[in-house]
Amino acid sequence: MAMAGRGLLDRAIDGTERVAGAFLAVVTALTFVSVLLRYGFAWSIPDSFDVGRYLLGIIIFWGIAVASYRGDHIAVSLLWSALGPKARRAMDVFAALVTMFCLVVFTWMVASQVLNTWRSNVLTMDLNLPVWPYYLVAWLGLALAVALMLVRIARQFLRKDDEPAPPPVTYD
Repeated sequence: MAMAGRGLLDRAIDGTERVAGAFLAVVTALTFVSVLLRYGFAWSIPDSFDVGRYLLGIIIFWGIAVASYRGDHIAVSLLWSALGPKARRAMDVFAALVTMFCLVVFTWMVASQVLNTWRSNVLTMDLNLPVWPYYLVAWLGLALAVALMLVRIARQFLRKDDEPAPPPVTYD
């Protein structure tokens, strides 16, 4: 039963990475085509700058979700490597709790920005597209980061002291 849950969670993480990757592909294609049209034909795609920067925000926030869960973010491990297993575990849990607190505050503040943008009816410059859906999708990435940090913290608390920490994620 636990293995099925872990497989589901791993698929959710993979899905999160795929969503961020798809947004990155769209931003890359949009930027390439915009530059090609601008310099080759003196024409630009309406709202390409606005859409591109909102999608970059989405990519960053969804990437935070995956990096927070996997612990792939930048870390200084000089002190951690000098400690014993119990102290390392305590430091890992403390770091995860601090990260969780920061993510909760960040998620709360972005949620207020989503509501403010929706209420203010902020629109893009050229096509007058509403901006709040971009903010909402970015906020969903942060909400996912909070949920994944909860899972990470739960796994850290459930791990036995003599059990080694999970190995870092590697990509082949």
